[in-house]
Amino acid sequence: MPELKKRNISTVGDTSFTKLKLTKPPEYAAGLTALQTTVAHLNKESGVFKSLATLGKMNQKDGFDCPGCAWPDPEEPSKLGEYCENGAKAIAEETTFERANADFFATYSVEKMSQWTDMQIGKSGRLTEPMVLRPDSVNYEPISWEDAFGLVAQQLHQLDSPDQAIFYTSGRSSNEAAFLYGLFVRAFGTNNMPDCSNMCHESSGVALTETLGIGKGSVTLDDLYEAEVVMVIGQNPGTNHPRMLSALEKCKKNGGKIITVNPLEEAGLVRFKNPQKINGILGSGTSLTDVFLQVKINEDVALLKLIMKRLLAMERGGSKVFDTEFIASKTAGYQELQADLDRYDEMELLERCGVPSDIIDLAVSILAERKRIIICWAMGLTQHKNGVDNIRECVNLLLLKGSIGKRGAGTCPVRGHSNVQGDRSVGIMHHVSKPLNQALKKVFGFDAPEKEGLDTVGCVKAMYRGDAKIFVALGGNFVSAVSDTNYTAQALQNCDLTVSIATKLNRGHLITGKTALILPTLGRTERDAYNSKTRFVTVENSMGKVHQSQGGRNPISEYLKSEPSIVAGLANAYFKGNSSVDWLALGADYGLIREKISQVYEGYEDYTKRSKGSGFYLPNNARVGDFSKLPGGKAQFSINQLASHRLAEDEFVLMTIRSHDQFNTTIYDLNDRYRGIYGERRIVFMNPNDIKDKGYEKLQVVNLTSYYQGKLRRAVQFKIVPYNIPKGNLAAYFPETNVLVPIDEFATKSNTPISKSIVVKIEV
Repeated sequence: MPELKKRNISTVGDTSFTKLKLTKPPEYAAGLTALQTTVAHLNKESGVFKSLATLGKMNQKDGFDCPGCAWPDPEEPSKLGEYCENGAKAIAEETTFERANADFFATYSVEKMSQWTDMQIGKSGRLTEPMVLRPDSVNYEPISWEDAFGLVAQQLHQLDSPDQAIFYTSGRSSNEAAFLYGLFVRAFGTNNMPDCSNMCHESSGVALTETLGIGKGSVTLDDLYEAEVVMVIGQNPGTNHPRMLSALEKCKKNGGKIITVNPLEEAGLVRFKNPQKINGILGSGTSLTDVFLQVKINEDVALLKLIMKRLLAMERGGSKVFDTEFIASKTAGYQELQADLDRYDEMELLERCGVPSDIIDLAVSILAERKRIIICWAMGLTQHKNGVDNIRECVNLLLLKGSIGKRGAGTCPVRGHSNVQGDRSVGIMHHVSKPLNQALKKVFGFDAPEKEGLDTVGCVKAMYRGDAKIFVALGGNFVSAVSDTNYTAQALQNCDLTVSIATKLNRGHLITGKTALILPTLGRTERDAYNSKTRFVTVENSMGKVHQSQGGRNPISEYLKSEPSIVAGLANAYFKGNSSVDWLALGADYGLIREKISQVYEGYEDYTKRSKGSGFYLPNNARVGDFSKLPGGKAQFSINQLASHRLAEDEFVLMTIRSHDQFNTTIYDLNDRYRGIYGERRIVFMNPNDIKDKGYEKLQVVNLTSYYQGKLRRAVQFKIVPYNIPKGNLAAYFPETNVLVPIDEFATKSNTPISKSIVVKIEV
């Protein structure tokens, strides 16, 4: 078990096996089983009846936004409940009976807790009061809010430069908290604002900005209902965004076709049994995928080029499958794209992608006949060395079909965390924006820093070198989410101070700097009151709509503060009145924060009023087909390269994946029902022919190793599970396999870690 110096902390916890049970993967998602599993989780964590009452308010116009994924709510949310199984699990965790209070921390040292699994740590319960871990201690102890704020302010003042501090943001934070946080960080004097986007959809933002002029998707929820074709690429909505299945169901009932591209055939895209319908409980549900293209890991560009080559051949043969009027009037680079496609041999592309030719023809025939096409994707496309190229190639296909800027068509990057897109919209980014700096000067009267800040990879390296000495996290489980676990853990331990604003305990609270603070905050379900008046916050969903979120449950502790209040307290303690910003006023009045956001950013006019009810969409040029800010005023075709994986005879390409009982780094249970896995997470999925050819055995215990930049990395204790995955490919769960992802291997331009295409060996 890897252990770190200093406090003798483990980065991985208990690696012993539990009781693994394998079953045949089901051929559908949701249904009665999902309801039964939901009730079981609620009953175990927080009690069924109170939890169901809380769930009745989730994703409703007068309720709170799910703390899980960022899938949008329909205009008229279901009266039976607008939530999924995993959303219910998230609420069960937030409303749990368990408490990680002062007695808990006095009983368990950080050394002891680090030996637990991630699930055990997460099940410890809600954080109830501010806690501090002193340099000479292995146990957290209580600290007052005033002293906690003062400690952070003191440490910040002792830095030689503001750039020695890192301010990380998770996607769970509200717009109000994120804006205030970014305001404080810039007023403090640095742009070191890495966020969880750096690790997930940064590749999407770069690619979409280059080609379409906006780093967001272009579709609305209604567009999915009206689409003639939805391509789902590198995404598993049945586990990661279950409410998306309802939208796909509507698309199918309206005559739409679904093409699925993925190395694994996921149950959620085979058939959906809607638990809110009789057919979903007692009947067979809805068949979703029309064509399944089982592509090899990270050979999506090869597959897309082959599809476009065949469409181009039809176009040249007179079939008129492209929208030539759109191409001529709205795009640039069409001739160059044709020349690029002509360079490739079909047989080479077929071999690269691994999909049978006749199956590709089925997809081509569907695409050729239809114009309203949406492409949805997630981490399966972004977390590769060529992640930006993957997204740009998707855009190429949409531009050929004229499927941008019209109803039922466009780009749909599906964001993983509930407000990760909103955080970026209100200023959480490490890049320098001159218009933003000018607006901050006008509205708040200070000069924001003009030096580029550090992203996630950059900040980890800075902490590792000792160039950054303070790390503050607004939510998240940084050490478990980031690549190269041992390197990242050592980087955090090199800090003088680490601060975590959180609702629940995670491994990031155990792997810390010399001094560590835990600042407990309200959950989404809880009432946020100031002077006896309930406040609300706002979030932005995956499709660019901003709306309110207001919890109603009594807070689990009188010592909890809201995220905006915590940020305001930190800023006030640091500036001590020597600032042009009235931090405490902003922390108390969220309406005032929203007023300031509307003064800094376009599209937020009448913010407080318009955020109520269904909310409002932010401006989106691609949605309306306006590419005037791009070169020549046109959308850009791009030339993209094939993936480059030079494998030795004993090497595989591994992708990290979630289990069904998991959201990001939060582990709800040890099951992965849709893949037939029960009671264990330390497994590696492998093609049965590879198992036979390499001389392995089913359930054989092995280690996984990667070797980059002269460094060997090892993930220990995994059982081989035969699975329908392409030959030469492997899959295993994160964060258990994050240790294999090298800190220096990331996507070109976006710096997103290569978590979905790691070259590994199997060690017996």
